[in-house]
Amino acid sequence: MQNKSFNRLKLALSGAALLAASQIATAEVIVLDFEGVGDGANINDFYDGGTDSLGNSGVDYDIAFGTNTLGVIDADAGGTGNFANEPSSDTIMYFLTGTAVLNYLPGFDTGFSFFYTSSTAASVFVYDGLNATGNLLATLNLSAQHTDNCSGDPSGTFCNWTAVGASFAGTAMSVDFGGTVNQTGYDDITFGSGTAGGEKPVDVPAPMGLAFMALGLGLGLRNRKPKT
Repeated sequence: MQNKSFNRLKLALSGAALLAASQIATAEVIVLDFEGVGDGANINDFYDGGTDSLGNSGVDYDIAFGTNTLGVIDADAGGTGNFANEPSSDTIMYFLTGTAVLNYLPGFDTGFSFFYTSSTAASVFVYDGLNATGNLLATLNLSAQHTDNCSGDPSGTFCNWTAVGASFAGTAMSVDFGGTVNQTGYDDITFGSGTAGGEKPVDVPAPMGLAFMALGLGLGLRNRKPKT
């Protein structure tokens, strides 16, 4: 009888070990490169399983942008963007009024990063509440660098891109992208990594209980002149 009970216990622990192994989580890194967002289109819920203002369909990351946040395509690719050397393909994010705010409904942790180009100094703020509210988790300061050390793609005034990122404790729910309207652009916005463009996902250990059981931007439009 004792042997049967012992065998059942071994079987239960083996099953728990398999369950624990299957529940080792992989931290997800999400990169928004804005490809597919139309030229001059409001991004809206393009990354929330919806469409931009031109009807282009996006993917469902539960990420929503404010209505003043726009996509713009490099003029070399048939768009109206006055930029060059963008870090990925041909589309970036910018804004023409206020600041650009995004909400990440499930929340994200570990880190946040992106590439930017700007003719003015700016700051980006990461919050643990929606709509840029709650506790400030991280601040990323941007410098005016849009024409520094440009090479390669010669067409476009905003030709220098800089990667910035920050790690933080807690869970972030929203980001407020600062800058001067039509003078600051963003690309490859990355959640879950302090390195712009992302890193390979990192294995996260199983919970302790299971482990124990297992043992324009002058940029936006070419006919818009940067502010002086």
